[in-house]
Amino acid sequence: MRNSEFGIRNCFGKRSILALLLGFCLLLTGCHGGGNKAAFPLPREFDADTTYEIVFWAKTESNATQANIYKQAAEDFGALYPNIHVTVKLYTDYGRIYQDVITNIATDSTPNVCITYPDHIATYLQNENCVVPLDDLLTDERWGLGGSEVRFDAPTAEEMIPEFLAECVLEGHTYGVPYMRSTEVCYVNKTYVEKLGYTLPEVLTWDFVWEVSEAAMAKDENGNFLVNGQPTMIPFIYKSTDNMMIQYLHQLGAGYSTDAGEILIFNDETRTFLKEIAAHVQSGAFSTFKISSYPANWLNAGQCIFAIDSTAGSTWMGSDAPLIDIDESKMVDFETAVMMIPQADPDNPSMISQGPSICVFNKQDPQEVLASWLFVQYLLSNNVQIPYAQTEGYVPVTTRAQNDPVYQDYLSRSGEDNDLHYAVKLEATKLLIAHTGDTFVTPVFNGSTSLRDAAGQMIEETAKGVRRKKVIDDAFIDALYPKMVSLYRLDRIQVGEEEGIDRDLGPLPTTSVALLTGIGVTWLGIAAYVIIDRLKTQKRAKNS
Repeated sequence: MRNSEFGIRNCFGKRSILALLLGFCLLLTGCHGGGNKAAFPLPREFDADTTYEIVFWAKTESNATQANIYKQAAEDFGALYPNIHVTVKLYTDYGRIYQDVITNIATDSTPNVCITYPDHIATYLQNENCVVPLDDLLTDERWGLGGSEVRFDAPTAEEMIPEFLAECVLEGHTYGVPYMRSTEVCYVNKTYVEKLGYTLPEVLTWDFVWEVSEAAMAKDENGNFLVNGQPTMIPFIYKSTDNMMIQYLHQLGAGYSTDAGEILIFNDETRTFLKEIAAHVQSGAFSTFKISSYPANWLNAGQCIFAIDSTAGSTWMGSDAPLIDIDESKMVDFETAVMMIPQADPDNPSMISQGPSICVFNKQDPQEVLASWLFVQYLLSNNVQIPYAQTEGYVPVTTRAQNDPVYQDYLSRSGEDNDLHYAVKLEATKLLIAHTGDTFVTPVFNGSTSLRDAAGQMIEETAKGVRRKKVIDDAFIDALYPKMVSLYRLDRIQVGEEEGIDRDLGPLPTTSVALLTGIGVTWLGIAAYVIIDRLKTQKRAKNS
């Protein structure tokens, strides 16, 4: 070791040592800070002689079939590329993936590929060059989507559904590709709606849903609800209150946020909506998932009329649902209608587009990144898109998969059985396909996840406030707004208009703190080295 150090000093000199140390420090700090703008250096050829270990973090809906599809995809892809070994790590929660990625960025141990959301990618992008920009990879003639050198039948860039692909464009660059898409729908107990004397309109409106929900609160002399003959009834339950607020504001054309990160949600339309929600919580006509648990459980027990959840949750909805969380003895027989979420303007419907995307993390070896990108393309092939979409009410993200005869046959067999061709699942799927052009996405920026959380929490705080006998008036909301700003640190989101926006990330993870502390110690060591070496040089000069 000493001989090595002596050789370095004599060959390169003191300045070179300092340069090496400085380069080491810059290497350590390279994964934290401003935007991720560097283009990926795409190799001309793929190295088929070197073995690459690819780690893929995936999310399932606690569905064994989905897990098996991922594992089969890794196996089949490995048969095509024997030198690429894919290890699949399964999660049941997107939030956990997000937190683990943030932690692993600090230690330079991210997976190669992961299922995620564009909101989450926006935060990853604050770590410079950690996420691969896919602009060139998407269109490269050899290695791009459907490229000439790809060993399987991958979709082309033109076959990606543009509305879905656009969700992954952040700050002018594509940092991910859609994997599956879903939206929210309203699962309606049509039997009870008609029992109350109403006829379902072609498009639900908020006014209609509120009116029917209030009508369902009527009881008999024994305290049982007239509509179901039970002592329990919550007519309207919303699973995702953040989506509830976001979609309502979007339908009104009211403020939520700008693309640059300006927060607009604390407005009069939000205030009016919260007061309306409070009134229906007060009557017992409305509740949320966080307060009352899964809407499907209440719907299937005949204790809910309007249950709003994702199309991806369709297999849990209805009298014949293949997946249930309640005892079969509690199930009630009723006709289920699958409809768009309530609208402010039924002539101009609007609903959110959501669902998992895929991003690729940068690595030192471009060949490893290319291997990761090839696997991502395989996840977009019909071999994966069609069977995965059949597990829940998801929609494939390519026209190739949607138009495939196998998928079209699947859609045409709605109701043939209560498993693969469960009618409610297929109706939810077809609704999204028919209304893809009516979907929208929220602006994505570093901090958009926090804003989304705040949007839903305002509804939750309002509902809890009612249950705690608080008055939901202007004073309550005036106090609620700054509480949300503080709780979700919305005042720390820096607004910008151009690429290169540098926004506050909030507290660093512990591992990052330790890493930066180590960097500080290294700099102190460099300074000490320079000072001591200078003193020694001066001493030698005096003695000579």
